[in-house]
Amino acid sequence: MANTTVAVIGGGPAGLAAGASAASLGSEVVIIEKLPFLGGRPIEENYASLTPYLRSAEEAMGEVIDHALSFENLTVMLDSKVIAVTGDPGDFVLEVQSGEEVVSLTAGSIIVATGFQHFDPGRETQMYGYYEFDDVIALQDLEAMLKEGRVQRPSNGEEPKRVCFVQCVGSRDRQIGNEYCSKVCCGVASKEAIEVRLAVPGVEVFIFYIDMRMYGYWESQIYWPAQEKHHVQYVKGIISEVLPKDGRLLVRGEDTTMGRPMEVLMDLVVLSVGMEPSMGTREIAGILGIEQNKYGFIEAVKGPLDTVATSREGIFAVGSALGPADLEDCSSTGGYAGARATAFIRSHAKAGI
Repeated sequence: MANTTVAVIGGGPAGLAAGASAASLGSEVVIIEKLPFLGGRPIEENYASLTPYLRSAEEAMGEVIDHALSFENLTVMLDSKVIAVTGDPGDFVLEVQSGEEVVSLTAGSIIVATGFQHFDPGRETQMYGYYEFDDVIALQDLEAMLKEGRVQRPSNGEEPKRVCFVQCVGSRDRQIGNEYCSKVCCGVASKEAIEVRLAVPGVEVFIFYIDMRMYGYWESQIYWPAQEKHHVQYVKGIISEVLPKDGRLLVRGEDTTMGRPMEVLMDLVVLSVGMEPSMGTREIAGILGIEQNKYGFIEAVKGPLDTVATSREGIFAVGSALGPADLEDCSSTGGYAGARATAFIRSHAKAGI
């Protein structure tokens, strides 16, 4: 008898979209999530709002979670991790570590939604002082501050008078092997810059960038409003180092528009860190025996018109497990993979496999 279950590994935005899609088409769905809650990075990292709409991340993800859980044929395993997979397409067997026990699940198809992790800005170099200076933070650290409703210098709890964002930290960097653009960092920085301007009266906000990459409607939604309405200052330049000076931070680099060295004092430096494949993505690729690209993300082997098929029949991947992705990418690939996984199961059942 054909197995009608779709196993979704990961309960973030893409996994939830995939699970809801497959469930709406009649498949039995089980979402396996390693954390004790659903929602992925937006919930785990305490995102304040979603780019570009500035809508509460918790509220928006709550709706996505509620929608997935509304299907009676969808179940969730929290605090659970896939540790082994055997079997063949249409009849996979997953060994899942759930709490203190290991349980076996069978599934006709599998969807990988294991996502990304933020680049560690101290992993290769400390030129920005992320682990040395309290007032050097990353995008996700600022998100948590914004969610709490207070932007402050970690070193002394005071509101900053001058804040800067440093773009392309961990992206577009051949020396560390991340040659790709992480797609969302420019937009997220612009969104956060707007929020900082709204949260701290009179604060000056700068964004130091190599190139601002705003795709689709983001240019009109956040890039121009950040400058024209909220007076965020964009400076084309390359930041070479951050140093302490008189209780503040000295940011050194080059103003590439003017072609001259630049030194500016800041109270808070925000590093726009890029995306890398999560440890879960790397691990599950090995467990499933599916191809990864040279950066460690899962390879979509039939792109560009088939964005979710992996190198193994019956296994699909979604969202930022495939590479840098925004939430719309997660939703669209998740929905598509849910349909593909269901179609795969039904084709096997029809063929009597």
